[in-house]
Amino acid sequence: MEAQSEEQDIRGVRVMVVDDAKTIRMMMSHTLRSMGCEVECAEDGFSALALLRRFRPDIVFLDISMPELDGYQTCSLIRGAEDTRDLPVVLLSSSDGLFDIARGQARGATAHASKIPPDPVLRQLIHEHTRVAGEH
Repeated sequence: MEAQSEEQDIRGVRVMVVDDAKTIRMMMSHTLRSMGCEVECAEDGFSALALLRRFRPDIVFLDISMPELDGYQTCSLIRGAEDTRDLPVVLLSSSDGLFDIARGQARGATAHASKIPPDPVLRQLIHEHTRVAGEH
């Protein structure tokens, strides 16, 4: 059991949560901080793009449905910038529809998860998609 815990040690991983719903941002940031992650939040795609320059996350959890610049558009812009092109982006939506997943993959999403992912799923996504996890 200890080996599995060590494999999924995500302390110190820098995580950005982007969602227009304050409650979602608060819940996810609280959960991630309790796991030992450094967390910054943005309320929309434009704020997220600005925060990327300053915070330099190891992974981004990005809501699909946001006003003005949605998650798909934000993901495309992240992929289009040289310094963030390889940044893991997990799209979050309230549906697990194949259309959402396919559209996310077409925009360069690393993974897709339902809002709000259960703790073990969050931990697994971070562990699987960051090089930083496990190096701490």
